Amino acid sequence: MIALPEGPDFRLDGRRALVTGGSGGIGLAAAAALGRAGAHVTVAARRAAELAQVCEALRAEAIDCAPLVLDVTDSAAVDQAAMRGEPFDILVNNAGMNRPKPLLEQSDDDIDAVLDLNVKAAFYTSRAVARRLVQERLGGSIINVSSQMGHVGSPRRTLYCASKHALEGMTRALAWELGAAGIRVNTVCPTFIETPMTAGMLEQPGFREWVCARNALGRVGRLSEVMGAIVFLASGASSLMTGSALMLDAGWTAA
Repeated sequence: MIALPEGPDFRLDGRRALVTGGSGGIGLAAAAALGRAGAHVTVAARRAAELAQVCEALRAEAIDCAPLVLDVTDSAAVDQAAMRGEPFDILVNNAGMNRPKPLLEQSDDDIDAVLDLNVKAAFYTSRAVARRLVQERLGGSIINVSSQMGHVGSPRRTLYCASKHALEGMTRALAWELGAAGIRVNTVCPTFIETPMTAGMLEQPGFREWVCARNALGRVGRLSEVMGAIVFLASGASSLMTGSALMLDAGWTAA
């Protein structure tokens, strides 16, 4: 009789995940997806009231979770959080922002705010989580929420593109640094997804049509379409994947 190969394991039972920017949008979706796959999920954000509501919703589905009030741009606070309790072996670096403007209108505050949250905070959290895993000789998965804009350019998004291109470079380098320790590092790269962060942009006259005309599927993405990719990268199903970008761009970059 032919022996069939073992199938991939998408379960995350016994794993511990940290999701930054987890109070809404892609972060909330990631927390729900990881929790439904069996992981204990720590949801990090700056506002305690929102975190309490998130954890209430997760626990209503019997998802084991904990809130973590954390400013991920504060490196000392990130280091302290990573050293408390058991180590996180899944990290979703989701906290991010965008201030779309022409470069000539971009202020120093815009530049600092976007790079601090989109790039430096990802360095801080990745360093803190990886340091703990290496100390305890544990493997893990770091998932950086990037964007299709980490692979292309776009008008009014020079700053955002710069931050996401930086995240892609960091991911590739970290994959080599941490691979021998059994820690994988990858990105997910969504197109425009219906979230509170994109709602204002998608409501602008003509913007949704501009987006839909530039991807092969001709539509905006849904949060549910990001969730499977997060679980895949966190789980053993992607055990041979590191230093890669998982494109969820509806074909935007295929042109």
